[in-house]
Amino acid sequence: MALPKGAVAQSIRVAMLGDSLTAGYGLAPQEGLVAQLQAWLITQGRGDVGVINAGVSGDTTAGGLARLGWTLADGVDGLIVALGGNDMLRGIDPGNTRANLGQIVQQAQAQGVSVLLVGMQAPGNFGPDYKAAFDAIYPDLAAQYSVALMPGFFSALLQPGQGPGDILPLLQADGIHPNAVATGQIAAAVGPYVLALAAEAAR
Repeated sequence: MALPKGAVAQSIRVAMLGDSLTAGYGLAPQEGLVAQLQAWLITQGRGDVGVINAGVSGDTTAGGLARLGWTLADGVDGLIVALGGNDMLRGIDPGNTRANLGQIVQQAQAQGVSVLLVGMQAPGNFGPDYKAAFDAIYPDLAAQYSVALMPGFFSALLQPGQGPGDILPLLQADGIHPNAVATGQIAAAVGPYVLALAAEAAR
């Protein structure tokens, strides 16, 4: 079968294990994060890197861990772990979130899959102790398991000196999920991390 114009055979497969942001909540299929990331890779001449959408809206780290087996069974070379936001929104014990994410990374590495961890930061709603415990999860795990860390998807939308309130025009009506334009900015920000992940997976 002929490949679409401009496409090449995908020899490196990267799965993005995430929640609604990964799944593309509220966006047309071509506007979702995975679709825009794939388009960005093609513009970089890396159409050989295929990104698999393993996002489920509303998913927690426990849910991601539960479905990790079939995600890895798809024959992936790299795994982007973008989970934890729903744990935070539900006030789940950061210790549980840390344990689940650690298991995800361990199981992926045990199968020879390279990992990129996407960090998240909690707001102050649950108090300073919760925020400190939650925010430490991602850099700690990245150091513990020697995996790459992207500080966070939404950091791509913030200009120097801006705070969370400044990105409201880039969000959908729910005030939580990025719109199509913002999702494109996030895709361009995560793209270099995916290229590095693909390079590691190809070794």
